[in-house]
Amino acid sequence: MGIVSPGFHGRRQAGQKLPPGQYLVTDFPVLSAGPTPRVDTGSWELRITSETGQVHSWNWAEFRALPSEDITVDIHCVTKWSKLHTGWQGVSLDTLLAGVETSAGFALARSYGGYTTNLPLPDLRDGQAWIAYEFDGSPLAAEHGGPARLLVPHLYFWKSAKWVSGIDLRAKDEPGFWESLGYHNYGDPWREQRYWGD
Repeated sequence: MGIVSPGFHGRRQAGQKLPPGQYLVTDFPVLSAGPTPRVDTGSWELRITSETGQVHSWNWAEFRALPSEDITVDIHCVTKWSKLHTGWQGVSLDTLLAGVETSAGFALARSYGGYTTNLPLPDLRDGQAWIAYEFDGSPLAAEHGGPARLLVPHLYFWKSAKWVSGIDLRAKDEPGFWESLGYHNYGDPWREQRYWGD
C-alpha cells in the first residue's frame, strides 16, 4: 500500500514565500505510517489527561457543541511540500484546555491506530492549535485524519496528528513515533528542523 496519493507534484511559484527547501502543491498529498483508521463518530472520544491523571473527555456531540473557529493557514510537510491558504474548521486547544489545571510543559498527542507525537505545551496555546473536523468546507476525510485531527500549522505537518484521540500533558518531554525514529523533536519548517541534528 502506497503512502503518497496520486498526483503528488508541485513546484515553487514566483512570489510565494515558502519555508526553505519546500515546494508548492495544489492537491493534498496523503501520507501515513500505516493503514487508515476508520473511526465512527458514535464511538469517538477525545481525552485530555493532566500530569496528575485528571481526565477531561468529550464525545462527538459534546465536542461539536463547543465553540468552533474557521481557520486559514499554510501547512508544510517534512517531505517538502507546502499547501497555502488551507481552510479548516475546528475547536481551539485554548477552549479545550480552559478547564484543565496543569503545570505541565509538554504534551503527547495520541491517535486512533497508535500514532503519537510530542509538542511543547505552549505550542498548543494562544491560538496556535486546534482539533480540526472540517477541511475546505466538508467533513474531514479519513485519509486526512477524520473525523478529527490535531492542527498545529506552525510546525511540520507530522506534528498535526491525524485521527486524534487524546492529549497527555507531561512534566517531561517524551518523543513520539517519528521523533523516536530520527525526526526532529520540534519540527520548525522555517528552520528546516526535519531530523535530529538539524
